[in-house]
Amino acid sequence: MNRIPYGKHHITEDDIRAVVKTLRSEYLTQGPKVDEFEQKFAQFTGCKYAIATMNGTAALHLSALALGITPGDKVLTTPITFAASANCVIYAGGKVDFVDIDKESFLIDLNRVEDKLKKNKPGTYTCIIPVDFAGYPVRLDLLRDIADKYGCRILEDACHAPGAYYTDKDGNRQACGNCNYADAAVFSFHPVKHIATGEGGMVTTNNRTIYEKIKLLRTHGITKDPEILEENHGGWYYEMQELGYNYRIPDILCALGISQLQKIDKNLEQRNKIAQKYNNAFQNHPGIPTPVIQKQVFHAYHLYVILTDERKGLYNYLKDKNIFTQVHYIPLHMQPYYRHMGWKRGDFPVAEAYYERCLSLPIYPSLSEEEQQYVIDAILGYFS
Repeated sequence: MNRIPYGKHHITEDDIRAVVKTLRSEYLTQGPKVDEFEQKFAQFTGCKYAIATMNGTAALHLSALALGITPGDKVLTTPITFAASANCVIYAGGKVDFVDIDKESFLIDLNRVEDKLKKNKPGTYTCIIPVDFAGYPVRLDLLRDIADKYGCRILEDACHAPGAYYTDKDGNRQACGNCNYADAAVFSFHPVKHIATGEGGMVTTNNRTIYEKIKLLRTHGITKDPEILEENHGGWYYEMQELGYNYRIPDILCALGISQLQKIDKNLEQRNKIAQKYNNAFQNHPGIPTPVIQKQVFHAYHLYVILTDERKGLYNYLKDKNIFTQVHYIPLHMQPYYRHMGWKRGDFPVAEAYYERCLSLPIYPSLSEEEQQYVIDAILGYFS
């Protein structure tokens, strides 16, 4: 059997033609494909504004700045996430604090969020960064009630969850990144994500001020917009109004993103089909707990995570069979950088217990039935 990774991009001939067409066009960067990608992604998520960036980390950094995180501000997030979800706070000069996860959904525990906020003075925390881990959407309607009570903004890390949704307390379907409850949301277009552009990211928001701030910071803090220039010497004139960054994404990658976005529904359908086959295969095996999904939730399945007490043995056994699983994630508070800030093992026991047992199985649209069955047979064979 050929190498089977945990995640993999899927590029079609349509994708290649879209990129080649842009390569032959007048613009390779700062051209019309950026605006087109942003508009189509905003329509897809149901938000008012979308701003494309060079990667998901840049999207997080710019969002942290636009949401007003400043030196000394404290921000809450989950320890079970990629480092960028917390690092963006440090980039902005803020301080990170963590909240343990729910033992079934692996998402940030909203009850613990409120407990932490309740135990501190009002204004201690200025923002909360929930993560739609593995593609499972956080109930942002419930988090919004908590955040409003304690004066916090919400930055949704939806990098795992384009197309995922939940039904809110009023019975309305809420798509990840629509920003009906979050102040802003971020997405990633890394090759293992649902939409692959090589590198790339997106911020979505319904707040015009946040949108304009991110657009300015994305391009060195420079603008040519005549409506906000302090002076205007002519058509060539521009102003650097803030200290910004070169976080632009080129048209080449946006052309690929537009093409990939057209296939997102089939992508999600296939990921859910693969997940259901895993569920059926392992449902009667006590040693392989499968993901727990609440009713009226649509999971995007960026990852398919099982828990097992035999994690290291199974990982090595599958690797020998050319099946490459992965662990998502080592809790952030256990990383050396954050340990040096005072965090230690034992601070977030649910996250740590999850880490000791979690294993992400192969899941991506081009995974064939034969390949998936090979994975399933190998896992069941190991346990037998």
